[in-house]
Amino acid sequence: MSDTLLQLRGIIKEFPGVRALANVDMDVTEGEIHALVGENGAGKSTLMNVLSGIYPHGSYEGEIIYDGKLCRFSKIRDSERLGIVIIHQELALVPYMTIAENMFLGNERGSTFNLDWDETRAKADEFLSIVGLAESSQTPVKDISVGKQQLVEIAKALAKNVRLLILDEPTASLNENESQKLLDLLVRFRERGMTSILISHKLSEISQVADRITILRDGSAIETLTRGVDDIGEGRIIKGMVGREMTSRFPAREPNIGEVTFEVRDWTVHHQLYEERRVCENVNFNIRRGEVVGISGLMGAGRTELAMSIFGRSYGRNISGTIAVNGRELHLRSVREAIDNKIAYVTEDRKGNGLILSNTIRVNVTLANLGRVSSGKRLDMDLERQVALEYRDRLQIKCSTVEQNAENLSGGNQQKVLLSKWMFTEPDILILDEPTRGIDVGAKYEIYRIINDLVAEGKSVLFISSEMPELLGMCDRIYVMNEGRIVAELSRDEASQEAIMSSILRAEECGRR
Repeated sequence: MSDTLLQLRGIIKEFPGVRALANVDMDVTEGEIHALVGENGAGKSTLMNVLSGIYPHGSYEGEIIYDGKLCRFSKIRDSERLGIVIIHQELALVPYMTIAENMFLGNERGSTFNLDWDETRAKADEFLSIVGLAESSQTPVKDISVGKQQLVEIAKALAKNVRLLILDEPTASLNENESQKLLDLLVRFRERGMTSILISHKLSEISQVADRITILRDGSAIETLTRGVDDIGEGRIIKGMVGREMTSRFPAREPNIGEVTFEVRDWTVHHQLYEERRVCENVNFNIRRGEVVGISGLMGAGRTELAMSIFGRSYGRNISGTIAVNGRELHLRSVREAIDNKIAYVTEDRKGNGLILSNTIRVNVTLANLGRVSSGKRLDMDLERQVALEYRDRLQIKCSTVEQNAENLSGGNQQKVLLSKWMFTEPDILILDEPTRGIDVGAKYEIYRIINDLVAEGKSVLFISSEMPELLGMCDRIYVMNEGRIVAELSRDEASQEAIMSSILRAEECGRR
């Protein structure tokens, strides 16, 4: 470690009615991986937006001292000129542009009226090689996986001569293999002298690569832990985040499992655009009353496609197979029919497909069941508000009022609003697709508690997750998917990370023969 590269001093940032940052101090040493952790709403992203100039000087109080100089950024370009580059959780790539075009968008090679495409592509290939991405720079971004898109964002940062790289939840949408590759890349960058600030809710990743860890709670910097000096295990980090010991990551539940309520048989789904390609093939599974059934699999296994196709054929073409609820075969041709038959689907993409972020909590909670808050064709806004208040209290949604827009909530509270929306439809079958993605450990525990309450009421839950510890901690049974097929069914006693991965590897080995 060498000298201090960054000093944040007395940073205060306020929004209407909320103090998001309260006199935050933070130092970052050159050539280190410095983790920034805290619960949703603790102020992590806000602090980085101040640092990068997204919140310009004058909109906050305090000082930014970078490389020994006082900085007053009025826009993000100002920080980028000094080598400070931020990569947000929602990737800022244009799907129909090529990798090279995306990498140099706003940082073009050549002149305004005479772009040098040869240099653009050559430089893009050079930086792609550095991040270990074996893709042509002329490939459209829409044709590569989310994990590869994350590497494109990092290559884009390198093209801006990055010296301080800020990554906000970079592995939230990645599987374990892709996440490990990204972490290994950060370690290689550290060996070359690059400095990184890493925000992540995946505490195992923080413990693995961080040199120091600053913990934020309620907008204040609580402490900074140092590798080799302090305990940086997950339990110690959680204690700093929530202010108390957490004896268990998963709430206790005594299973009370009944008869089969939901069954899918011989379910085959073809790709939405490429109809010759099967994304789910001959899938069979069932869920019992009061049971949490998990679906595990690597990214691209077909889990989300399966869930969406079941939910009123909201994904896929040429769908075949049968769905039965309580022994009665159903032919669900639309999302409305699925809802009417007591089936709900909580999407993995709460911001894109789950919520109307620019609208209120009240509107979002009742959106999927407006008939319950209407009289004839007239919406009863008083009843709608009453419903929203009931779910705010029941799910402990932290908000100033149910008239608050969903975009102003933390990720964990947005997820609770999304759950409220579908709980208000009174489903018997609830499909949860990555229900804790991008939320902190405390909010996760609250989501798990809600799931336990639902199955205690006799609901049946299908739980899709990329986090194996989560599946193992919550599920009564786990189905393993690989390349669109169910390749194993594991009871709670049989299930382990090793058993799940072995099932996937065996299936892939059989597929190669």
